[in-house]
Amino acid sequence: MTAPPAAGRVGVVVMAYGTPATPADVEPYYTHIRRGRPPTPEQLANLQLRYDALGGTSTLAQRTADQIAVIAAALEAEVPGRFVVTLGQKHAFPFIEDGVATLAAQGVESIIGVVLAPHYSGFSVGEYQARVAESAAAAGLPATGIERWHDLPEYRTFLAAAIADALPLLPPRTEVVFTAHSLPERVLAGDPYPDELRTSAEAVAESIDLRHRGVIDGPASVGDPRWSTAWQSAGATPEPWRGPDILDVIRERGNTREVAGILVCPHGFVADHLEVAYDLDIEARRVAAEAGIEFARTRVLNDDAYVLSALARRIAAIAGPVP
Repeated sequence: MTAPPAAGRVGVVVMAYGTPATPADVEPYYTHIRRGRPPTPEQLANLQLRYDALGGTSTLAQRTADQIAVIAAALEAEVPGRFVVTLGQKHAFPFIEDGVATLAAQGVESIIGVVLAPHYSGFSVGEYQARVAESAAAAGLPATGIERWHDLPEYRTFLAAAIADALPLLPPRTEVVFTAHSLPERVLAGDPYPDELRTSAEAVAESIDLRHRGVIDGPASVGDPRWSTAWQSAGATPEPWRGPDILDVIRERGNTREVAGILVCPHGFVADHLEVAYDLDIEARRVAAEAGIEFARTRVLNDDAYVLSALARRIAAIAGPVP
């Protein structure tokens, strides 16, 4: 993508995965994820069961709207009247292309894309940004994008504080496990996603004196809180996905009795959506109870103004100085 000019109004497409707005939207949403192939009755029932456990739909739509409102307010505070902010989604209306069209109709002179995902993967963030670039080019607008923001000091401070707040609620022998959404192994060859996740986990762990479990000799002790990484929410496809899965990690810890508690820090996620509110709060908690291990997970970003204002400042920096 080419950099936008410094002058003029700047459009910002804040991008998210998307979620069904109502229970009736679950099937078309799932069909869109499957690239137009309708899910089997069993697949649809399984997904609907998960949404039913959360009250019928995910909270992601409202969480995303709240995040965008904070970013827009922070940008307005930075440079009043310069930025126009809108939503673009991967799998639900308004789609990314709709967001770009909305900005073009409002007369912006350039577009910046930012994904509500801190770590870069060509399979996810790369695809979002490619869609912005293509749509902007079709509208005759220059576009650029923020590919990653896990390195924001404010985000790492948020994660460290979330861990520090949750650890006292668990037994002394607790392991902190940083998790992110798994991806198929075929798309991770040469992709920076695993390394970026590891880098941000290491930075947060070091800031609060957690020790990696690989360098601890013997069972975890009261004075040696340990940490590790795992993956979650792999797709239901026959191809291999990156692991270990958090559920397998919990079961293994239960079998070895190395730790008394597991604290999951889902640092790859920024909202209380299905992968957090169901996969962790319900499913992982159930597995931990079966394994005889205490379980908790840290709070996630949602509409935290401290972090999102920092992200807004990065957006404003990319836009360039006001002439």
